[in-house]
Amino acid sequence: MFPISRFRRLRANPAIRDLLRENTVTLNDLIYPIFVEEELDDFAPVESMPGIFRIPERKLGQAVKEIHAAGIKAIMTFGVSHHKDDTGSDSWNENGLLARMTKRAKDAAPELLVISDTCFCEYTAHGHCGVIHGEDVHNDHTIENLGKQSVIAARAGADIIAPSAMMDGQVAAIRTALDGHGFSNTPIMAYSSKFASAFYGPFRAAAGCDLIGDRKAYQMDPANGREALRESMSDEAEGADILMVKPALPYLDVLKEVRQNSLLPLAAYQVSGEYAMIKFAAQAGAIDEHRVVRETLSSIKRAGADLILTYFAMDIARQGF
Repeated sequence: MFPISRFRRLRANPAIRDLLRENTVTLNDLIYPIFVEEELDDFAPVESMPGIFRIPERKLGQAVKEIHAAGIKAIMTFGVSHHKDDTGSDSWNENGLLARMTKRAKDAAPELLVISDTCFCEYTAHGHCGVIHGEDVHNDHTIENLGKQSVIAARAGADIIAPSAMMDGQVAAIRTALDGHGFSNTPIMAYSSKFASAFYGPFRAAAGCDLIGDRKAYQMDPANGREALRESMSDEAEGADILMVKPALPYLDVLKEVRQNSLLPLAAYQVSGEYAMIKFAAQAGAIDEHRVVRETLSSIKRAGADLILTYFAMDIARQGF
């Protein structure tokens, strides 16, 4: 009780503040998502995400070397395909974009962790995350294909498989497929609590996955918290090695709830809409970008994340945190 207790004693000295900081974000905590487009001549800016570019496949090696040299430890790869069909079959083609970009990234920087986003929205003509049956995505046909895609990614050198399709049983199906092809040591980072969010708009433009309809039948209702915990606990039971909450900032309560109920490593994805809001607000002079990035990432870490996927990773690597 005041005056005996004075919190300012531990705040007035900057060195004491640093010493007592409860949560710290470093490059070791960050994963950098990248977009790789085939048949592209040069880097193409994503207008809705200032500072982010589609990387031409033929220049991916150069880009990955620069990312690694900057101090980034892990990337998440998203393909921008020019060979789409109803099932996304190019993603389980041994000579398809997913396999090629994974191998090229690993060859360019073997020590850089390559995490393969395992889904179909970038490879299907309709933009959905799986096989369409009637008017719905067919869950069981899709998880069979996810297994095939995960094996192709692992063979190409992916260090971690990250299923984002939000199909029931996808982690178990992928685990079975990986183990059956000799990849029992390849971990799975499950997009375990992934919401049908309005914050994904810039990503869809960047990844070239315009959608017919919506994903509300398989991604989660943004209003539901208990269901999110059930989803994450289900993925853990199926064999996930890392859990993820996506998006991050609107779901810090979910992130904390998952953290309190699981001992697995926990990731959070600061998605394209979160990135764009900060960038455009900073360009308008409304906020200090550097401080807001630091504050938002610290809040994600404070809520329980061990890892953070963020498009700010290269900015932080170049400018410091």
